[in-house]
Amino acid sequence: MTSPVAPSAGPSSASPAADAAQLTDLDPRTALVVFSGGQDSTACLAWALERYTHVETVGFDYGQRHRVELHCRGRVRSEISREFPHWAPRLGSDHLLDLRLLGQLSDTALTEARAISMQANGLPNTFVPGRNLLFLNFAAALAYRRGASVLVGGMCETDYSGYPDCRDNTLKALQVAISLGMDTPMTIETPLMWLTKAQTWALSDELGGEALTWIVKEHTHTCYLGDRSVRHAWGYGCGQCPACVLRREGFDAWEASRIGA
Repeated sequence: MTSPVAPSAGPSSASPAADAAQLTDLDPRTALVVFSGGQDSTACLAWALERYTHVETVGFDYGQRHRVELHCRGRVRSEISREFPHWAPRLGSDHLLDLRLLGQLSDTALTEARAISMQANGLPNTFVPGRNLLFLNFAAALAYRRGASVLVGGMCETDYSGYPDCRDNTLKALQVAISLGMDTPMTIETPLMWLTKAQTWALSDELGGEALTWIVKEHTHTCYLGDRSVRHAWGYGCGQCPACVLRREGFDAWEASRIGA
């Protein structure tokens, strides 16, 4: 399928002096974004690039069924650098960690080819126990080595599947434990925590306009089944799994709000 030409975001300011003034307003700490290549983590990456002087990314290969997301990560990063020249100098190294042991321990619809359904405990069988806890612990270990003190993740307690490791209280407790265990302050930022999926679409638009929205549609991946055979108005996916439904409904609600505004 031929991709449409992405609109250009253009430079962020009119002069070097304006660029320098903007840099002085940035948080000097280094941020490490947990970056899967999906819609939420892309919004978080843009959010971090707008705020911090240096931003790195980390992804995890845990044997996920939709591991096509890992192939989307590099393209999203390169498109963001190309379309947003004021962000490009702030975007640092990318890291991919092998956590396939997690997939071996899990018995879920995200790591095995099985139908998605609800379990007796009220959680969908897409829940991978301990996934976000392990992600953030490994991210923190990497951040310590890289001199980063801010971890950014796309966990959300508003539009989510009830995953307990996405809850605000869980992540606040983890932030305390990590900071104590490493004997250094480590902040966990979750910019999407209280946003609906429609508001996440709106956030991307606010941060990067049409160019970033196009990158989200064309290059990010959310579908649990790893299906990129069909391009919908909101991006690629099977259109039926919970992740696709949430993304589609959020996009429709955001579009409706724009029309009504």
